[in-house]
Amino acid sequence: MNVKTTRAAALDRLAQFLPAAGRRYAETRNADDGPAPAGRANVSELSPWLHAGVLTERDVLEAVLGQHSPRAAEKFIAEVFWRIYFKGYLEQRPAVWDDYKAGRDDALAALERNAGLQKAYAEATEGRTGIEAFDVWARELQDTGYLHNHARMWFASIWIFTLKLDWRLGADFFLRHLMDGDAASNTLSWRWVAGLHTKGKSYLARADNIARYTAGRPEGALAARGLAEDAEPLSEAKEYGRQKLDLPGAVLAKDLAEPFALLLHDEAAHHVPLALPASPALVIGAARPAARSPGMVGALADDFAKGAVANGMADAAAAFGCPAREWRDGEPLAPLLADAGVTRIAVPYLPTGWTRDGLWPDLAELAAQGRVVTILPELERATWPLAKAGFFGVAKAIDDVLAQCAITGLK
Repeated sequence: MNVKTTRAAALDRLAQFLPAAGRRYAETRNADDGPAPAGRANVSELSPWLHAGVLTERDVLEAVLGQHSPRAAEKFIAEVFWRIYFKGYLEQRPAVWDDYKAGRDDALAALERNAGLQKAYAEATEGRTGIEAFDVWARELQDTGYLHNHARMWFASIWIFTLKLDWRLGADFFLRHLMDGDAASNTLSWRWVAGLHTKGKSYLARADNIARYTAGRPEGALAARGLAEDAEPLSEAKEYGRQKLDLPGAVLAKDLAEPFALLLHDEAAHHVPLALPASPALVIGAARPAARSPGMVGALADDFAKGAVANGMADAAAAFGCPAREWRDGEPLAPLLADAGVTRIAVPYLPTGWTRDGLWPDLAELAAQGRVVTILPELERATWPLAKAGFFGVAKAIDDVLAQCAITGLK
């Protein structure tokens, strides 16, 4: 796939995909036809840019509704809202993320103590299990930084129920290599496959299903012999209750009346989607891909994150006619603000997950002093409160949310 990190590249990919976003997407989206250039025409591949905030869900919805009716594009629109739903769900249950990290660290420690586990983990991550489909996807993930969504589900199911590996190790493997390594979508998708997100309902990969939906790959249908044919969903004793959302309102010009800096980060790497009502005096870029995992982050995921922020800094500096500075990991933020003569900083919302983990400790003191202005788009403000339980609560409100946010495709 095209891994250029610019907004222009994202918009170009969106334009290429738009004709297929209607009924064609609904009919073909489950097929994993392999990496481009031979495959992937049936799915958007927009997730790396969406995760990085180079492109937003609003951008995509406006473009799709500009070419297709809401009914024709219903399946694709729902997939866009799944991303927003997962974010809102995790925002109301941050303990899910905290417990994932603790469990991941325990599982990594267990690997160090158990040679058998080390061998099984190495075979899985290096694509040496003998299960053709799984091994192809393990290598494809590391070679391209991307996997088809259906392949992600099959892979996770085989990891959990056939290979009997800890799901948190698999989720960590994905986060380290996916260019779109989103904490919410990734963690909750693995939990869904395992039977933890929708309790008692797991996803069991089947060889015939894999063969059917990979038949269009250049090498032919992928074999998946020896898969578990029956498996109990995973369970956990803890119940994750919702916590009340405290979301910021729309940012107005008066909120940015004093000179301020704009922070661009791993999930908000471009200024255009932020629609700032005033111009910053300084642009600060802070890419923190290493916060994804205690392990080594893959080169493609690392490069995409850093490239998106670097390009975003350059575009914003040119658009606003102001300097841009990199805020390196481990360096204090205050001197950057002081050198520019600004006291306030506009920060695109840091959702629960690794981006927040990497940045919030250094921003918390400024926030306590009232020096942080938080930016959250209207679409998220409207949708997140609906992510109380399963996706149904969001799905039934999609038309209302689109109307509330004036997303019509007419712009």
